[in-house]
Amino acid sequence: MPPAEHRGVLAPPGPPGFDEQAAEIPDHLLRSPVWTDEAVAASGIPVVDVPFVTVGGGMGSFVMVDVLRIAGVRPEQVKVLTNLRHPWENYAYLTGVSQLPPNYRIRSDASSMPDNLWGFPSYAARRAFRSRSVTGFLAPLWNVLTENLLTDYWTPLAGEVFEGMRREADRIGYWDSVAHGQARMVRRRAAGGYFTVFTTQGARRQRVIYRSAHVQLAVGYPSIRFLPDMQEFRARHGNAQRFVNAYEPHEHVYEDLKSRPGTVVVRGGGIAASAIIHRLLNDREQHGAQTRIVHLLRNYVSGPHGPSRFMRRRGGKGWAHQGFNWPKASWGGQLKMRLERAGDDERRELWKVMKGSTTPYRKGWQKQLERARRNGSYTAVQGTIARVDRTDSGSVQLHCTDAGGAAQAITADYLVDATGLIGDLRSHRLLHDLVEVSGAPRNVLGRLDVSTGFEITALRSGPGRIFAAGAATEGAYYAPADSLLGLQYAALRIADQLADDGFGKKITSARSVAQWCRFMRGVAP
Repeated sequence: MPPAEHRGVLAPPGPPGFDEQAAEIPDHLLRSPVWTDEAVAASGIPVVDVPFVTVGGGMGSFVMVDVLRIAGVRPEQVKVLTNLRHPWENYAYLTGVSQLPPNYRIRSDASSMPDNLWGFPSYAARRAFRSRSVTGFLAPLWNVLTENLLTDYWTPLAGEVFEGMRREADRIGYWDSVAHGQARMVRRRAAGGYFTVFTTQGARRQRVIYRSAHVQLAVGYPSIRFLPDMQEFRARHGNAQRFVNAYEPHEHVYEDLKSRPGTVVVRGGGIAASAIIHRLLNDREQHGAQTRIVHLLRNYVSGPHGPSRFMRRRGGKGWAHQGFNWPKASWGGQLKMRLERAGDDERRELWKVMKGSTTPYRKGWQKQLERARRNGSYTAVQGTIARVDRTDSGSVQLHCTDAGGAAQAITADYLVDATGLIGDLRSHRLLHDLVEVSGAPRNVLGRLDVSTGFEITALRSGPGRIFAAGAATEGAYYAPADSLLGLQYAALRIADQLADDGFGKKITSARSVAQWCRFMRGVAP
């Protein structure tokens, strides 16, 4: 179990780059994609043997360990290499700074439960049975029964997800598998399997090499997206307070705007932009803020849109609406099957259709937006930023072009960029090394090319296999790979293949029922 003060804390991940203080790897190994046991032994770096290594330590690693434990794998047979204090740390940090703290709903289905492979009882059922009133018991159950018809989609609070993961981590002995530090690279082993270079964290930092039969990479998004206009503005003016990214700490924006009238521009049309605008409107309604919000959209959506009547999204007044980050048919329906059968060209076109910034349609939020439109505090405009300057008063001035190419200028106290995170492999040292040195192929979107079973088949090493899950696989055969349910799907596919190779057991119907009973009683697998 992690220390109590580390449970649910919204904090950035541990410090990167500390491994430079450890003993360096010989140059001939750095240049080689395949290492021999003799060369590693000659380097003098200690070697630790473990059957399975997962790199990342976030939700992708957590659900992988959870599934393997349910499949009969012991904690000492798995090693989680991470610089995170707990699996939800990075997610909690990103959702927190983008205005989705633990007491807010996230964009996830009631049964998409990283702590519960079976999805039952769901988050809605949990909340119902925790309630102390008849209304409180019936409300979440009614919501899931009528969602998207009479009610909005039911989604859990972020804090409910984190607390469930903590309980499951304790149950499966997850903490016994964790090694804190920084994974630097993965290399194929000449005799089969892989070497993972790792630097321990603590007062005495030591380079260690984990020798394993199998590896899973679940490193999440490499970095925050700092667009060129933001980088150029900060380079010229050295001011990171007025032009901020949604995924970096920026609470000063809201506190300042609560204390005085002001204007803020929010750029982006996804869930982060909607959460930030919701926070700004709440501050107006609950704290008397006199903030004017200008919502800047590259693509202004005026109504339902899509390439055909069978592939259309709801939309209007600037926003594209979708209940979840991907169409539901891509989880286990026709879009999933089409992606699996498609060649590169067709798959690229399907990704173009499914991608795009969207946000859920929620009745209460729509009413709030409508009130703000009527009183003039919220305006949505279409435009693209060409340059951002600072005025003599310290404000920011945006030089934009609208859809017709006409120039326009917008002056604001703050500019909040909510255009997303970066999935470029070059932004992550380990993934970049895997591509450039080990020769991992890229898919149609430039991410890791994995099979329908999430294996990087080009890097198979003897009987050993290397897998990848999450954002690094976007563009492959499974669209919602970075969702909570998608991470579980990837873990199940990986566990099935490992069971075929003799690592763990198949999760048959009988085993699944037996393990669910143990889960419900809080007993270790």
